[in-house]
Amino acid sequence: QVQLVESGGGLVQPGGSLRLSCAASGFTFSSYAMSWYRQGPGKEREWLASITTNGGSTNYADSVKGRFTISRDNAKNTVYLQMNSLKSEDTAVYYCYSTFGLGRWGQGTQVTVSS
Repeated sequence: QVQLVESGGGLVQPGGSLRLSCAASGFTFSSYAMSWYRQGPGKEREWLASITTNGGSTNYADSVKGRFTISRDNAKNTVYLQMNSLKSEDTAVYYCYSTFGLGRWGQGTQVTVSS
């Protein structure tokens, strides 16, 4: 059974950092590109970052470029999102996404940036 399970969300103060993880199972993780998205309150789901199968290439949305870093560990079947210099507008549910099949989503993890 294909699963993507996000973790690492929580409450953080503005300017703080968090690292999200997404553990994959049920498919050959290393064969598929991975991405992170988020959906803030009352907003549409927004693409944030993508990484190729071997991690050799990454792309970022302008809204997070220079603050967020996507990475992956194929030995651990896990993709990460390091988030630095967090702002209140980063408050959202964060989702990982795999291109496996027709595309698979995790269940999401809540990130709240507030003082």
